[in-house]
Amino acid sequence: MNTNYEVSEALFDYLLVVNPDVVVSKDVNRIRQFIATSLKDAAVITAPVYIPLFRSEFPQRFEDDFIDMVESVAKRQSGFAIYTSRLEALKHADGRQSICVNVANPKPLMDLHKSIMQCFDLKPQNFKPYMTVARGLDDTAVAKVLPALTQRLFVRSFNCHCLTLMRRPVTGGKYERVRDIVFGDIEHMTGSLFNYAA
Repeated sequence: MNTNYEVSEALFDYLLVVNPDVVVSKDVNRIRQFIATSLKDAAVITAPVYIPLFRSEFPQRFEDDFIDMVESVAKRQSGFAIYTSRLEALKHADGRQSICVNVANPKPLMDLHKSIMQCFDLKPQNFKPYMTVARGLDDTAVAKVLPALTQRLFVRSFNCHCLTLMRRPVTGGKYERVRDIVFGDIEHMTGSLFNYAA
């Protein structure tokens, strides 16, 4: 008896991100604590602190090919500084809102996002880089915490020299780190010793 049936593969939700340094992450987490305490809701602040760049769902057997393609982009990329200046609310299609840290100099991240999209032969999208502080908020919650947050500037900077690939099952759960993909253009990296002729 020959039974031919296709076994469905488990899909993973892959996320390519830029991580801020430890100091910026701690500062964001302090703001998250303020929001959670003000709203008496710890669920709004559970995700790690990062700037999302690219997201895709596919079976794990394609993971190595995906990494190879992203590494080809990273090899040509030099490091750059990311600057933030304030917190703002973003309204989503479902009517909920997120409170985010803006990126004051979005161009390097927009260019990197565009390179990744081109690498996978995808059309460029509207892309606005940001770090989510709290998500899934209704208008009442935002009105309660945002005025106190927007009174203060959030002027920070950190160097970006790699991407981090994370994954989780599409059925849900927490993201786990798969790999850091380090930029390869050391010669043009900010603060590099190679910038100066002998």
